[in-house]
Amino acid sequence: MIRRQFLKAAGSVLALPIIGPFQATARNSSNRSNCVLVPSEIAGPFPLDLNENDFFFRQDITEDKPGVRLRQRVRILGDENCEPMANVRVNVWHCDRDGGYSGYGTEEGLTYCRGYQFTDDNGECEFVTIVPGWYPGRVTHMHFQVYVSSQYSAISQWTWPHEAVVGATNDHPELYPAGPDPLAPEQDGAFVDGFEWQLASLEWDEAAGEYDSFYECTVQGEGTSGVGLQERQNAEVMALGDCHPNPATDRAYLPLTLRCPAQVTWSIWNLHGQKIHAQSLGQCAPGEHRLTLERNEAAWPVGPCMVLVELNVEGRRFTDVRRLMIQR
Repeated sequence: MIRRQFLKAAGSVLALPIIGPFQATARNSSNRSNCVLVPSEIAGPFPLDLNENDFFFRQDITEDKPGVRLRQRVRILGDENCEPMANVRVNVWHCDRDGGYSGYGTEEGLTYCRGYQFTDDNGECEFVTIVPGWYPGRVTHMHFQVYVSSQYSAISQWTWPHEAVVGATNDHPELYPAGPDPLAPEQDGAFVDGFEWQLASLEWDEAAGEYDSFYECTVQGEGTSGVGLQERQNAEVMALGDCHPNPATDRAYLPLTLRCPAQVTWSIWNLHGQKIHAQSLGQCAPGEHRLTLERNEAAWPVGPCMVLVELNVEGRRFTDVRRLMIQR
């Protein structure tokens, strides 16, 4: 599957593998994939191209939909070496408490309960949403896609322990008028062949007042970003090094190698998908360059951020992204 846009606001640029916007720590979990390739599932019933709306690049996908708050952590591994797969995009979407999906029927044009993030060095990303509801014939579940490269993506679904989902709705009847999920995962046709590698944890966090969930899955790869047509085209034009120092307190640099003359524009994005700084370097000659971000009131971001570098070369646009951690 070919990825089209990273963000509309970035000028409809081609999306290349991107390092996640925040650093997560390794966690032990009983819901590990054990490096078994996740089973493929259909993308439906209601997939949307998440690239068509720049609001989808976000951590909180709730949009004030009623339901019990859920913090969903996802970790991606590569099947060839069982190592974390950094620098990949994870799309998620699910129904609301009433079983409805945004973007279809009476919900056309709406965007709730959909979003994407990029995995960090530990192969992890995180979403904030609600415990989904259910609809006839389907157990409570979440859809996801892992874009490893421009030529490969994994498409599947996960569910949660049935007792935990029932407990979540029974403990909050005012938020789930349809009542608890009547189906167990083994009764769902989508999981008729088993769901051992499609089961996330679900535990109540009393202090935070929310459910905490962790899901780990394995996709094709070596624990590094894949290489497809767009990535090879990008490499013919530029090479972007890592941010240093990282974390940064007052100043950060990014080494950039240009293989041909190019108009260079680079931008800073925060965790919520908002562009908070943009700068044009004008026409740059081939060779080594250094992009500099210094602390000042206008551009220095607060908290984790991403650095997006956009290059215009003879009317074509190329992008690459690096994660930059900011310290106060």
